[in-house]
Amino acid sequence: MKVGVIGTTSWGTTLGIVLARRGIEVALWARTKEEAERLDGARENTARLPGVPFPENLSPTSSIEEAIKGASLVILAVPSQEMRTNIRLIKEHIDRSMPILSAAKGLEMGTAKRMSQVIAEELGAEHHPNICVLSGPNFSKEIAHGLPAATVIAAQDGFVAEKVGQIMNSPLFQVQTSSDMVGAELAGALKNIIALGAGMIDSLGYGANAKAAFITRGIAEITRLGVAAGGSPLTFSGLAGLGDLIATCSSPLSRNRSLGEELAKGRPLEEIKASLRGVVEGIATTAAARRMAQELGVEAPITEQVYRVLFEGVDLREAMAELIGGV
Repeated sequence: MKVGVIGTTSWGTTLGIVLARRGIEVALWARTKEEAERLDGARENTARLPGVPFPENLSPTSSIEEAIKGASLVILAVPSQEMRTNIRLIKEHIDRSMPILSAAKGLEMGTAKRMSQVIAEELGAEHHPNICVLSGPNFSKEIAHGLPAATVIAAQDGFVAEKVGQIMNSPLFQVQTSSDMVGAELAGALKNIIALGAGMIDSLGYGANAKAAFITRGIAEITRLGVAAGGSPLTFSGLAGLGDLIATCSSPLSRNRSLGEELAKGRPLEEIKASLRGVVEGIATTAAARRMAQELGVEAPITEQVYRVLFEGVDLREAMAELIGGV
């Protein structure tokens, strides 16, 4: 069996390592020949996942054809704002029988579309049944170091979800399957907005009681928005929803929570982004979710206040005081 992983992000690298440890042949696609050679020479991703060696059967490559040809599964582990560009690069190599798994947790900023929608638009109707998504409380660093975790793979076609789940499942990375692709994607993306606010609360010293109340309001808000968009409310109380939200709002490994913390200390947004390893998906998702909420007529006060802080220069303490006052 072979799996092609598109993206040398920390998450893409981790998924490739997890699969390769199980004896699966993995081709990890890098955008340039120089990057592929650097990864292969070091036999680890020193920039994104230092200290975790590549198994022998993980092969970095800059050839799209080499990465995808003969693959039983293609995993797209790229930042959400780069998903459409990457699909356009690889689409001519995708066979219509090939399952495609999105591992990105975000919404496209200009359209507010989910990643499965972006993929479907670019690949065409014949590929729709084979698109699935991965979502859950999954910090790449923990998983790469062999700590146990669980995740959800969702697809409209239950057979596809089960097939991909069997490929991805292992004793330390257990997979649940779901038919609620809308809910799984939105839960994974929208929780990042709540994590930004949770980081702000931690940094401002508002305490555990206020944070618990805020997270509770957060799960209610993203559930309202997700259900209005067509997701199941049960998804938001499960692993892809509440589970991911708890992890992202509490762990120091969360880039979104960390960004919220640093914003509350008064650091400029661009400076914080430059200091964090990897993309902070919650920034673009906040703008996309605000648009979605307006279009669907859903009240989303947390999203609105976080948007005002990120994009309108509103004083963070003023915005958070308004939210905390409403707990």
